Amino acid sequence: MSRKSKYSIEQRVQACEDYHNGTRSLEEICIALGTTRKKTIREWLKKYEKYGVSAFQEKSYNKSYTKEFKIQVVEEYISGYGSLEELIVKYDISSTTQLRKWISVYNANRELRDYCPKPEVYMAEARRKTSIEERKEIVKYCIGHNRNYKETASAYDVSYNQVYSWVKKYDALGEEGLTDKRGCHKTDEDVDELEHLRRENVHLKKQLKEKDMLTELLKKVQEFERM
Repeated sequence: MSRKSKYSIEQRVQACEDYHNGTRSLEEICIALGTTRKKTIREWLKKYEKYGVSAFQEKSYNKSYTKEFKIQVVEEYISGYGSLEELIVKYDISSTTQLRKWISVYNANRELRDYCPKPEVYMAEARRKTSIEERKEIVKYCIGHNRNYKETASAYDVSYNQVYSWVKKYDALGEEGLTDKRGCHKTDEDVDELEHLRRENVHLKKQLKEKDMLTELLKKVQEFERM
């Protein structure tokens, strides 16, 4: 489900109509809406000019963007064929912030990927194994990009849950928390019955904790849907 705007359709339409009719200036509209973001109002104006009221219709889903589409738009911007504001209107992209993120990934020589906004993406299993050095790089990238877990997962071809887990471990333990300690202890066959029961108990608790964490993550999906 897409993130609902804090401003109603009526507020946005009225703001655009007032500006075009000369009733209110950008400054007056911003004051009335309690915002300082003139850029947002300008985006509304351009989209309203092209799409009318439909530009503000709330959608029950987020748009899907293919890798090829993202590259096309980014390269048009880099080649000077349109400003950020012009391109988001031309291609009906959610915001200039969205386009800036694609440009950032492109300029960092990271692969832009298809985006299909389904909750299952956030619950995906680990996609591939990673080295300690890769995990360090991924965590630093994520932290350096405002802890944008989804963008980081896409840029490095790992799962959202992997990135989230690594960053949390890094916050708690530093680089030591990124070390893969699997395989450094006795197998279930090598321990006595008491230890075996203890491990089962730990495993069950971990499963319950992960289930609760996934539930909590899904509640936050809306915060990341427009990336």
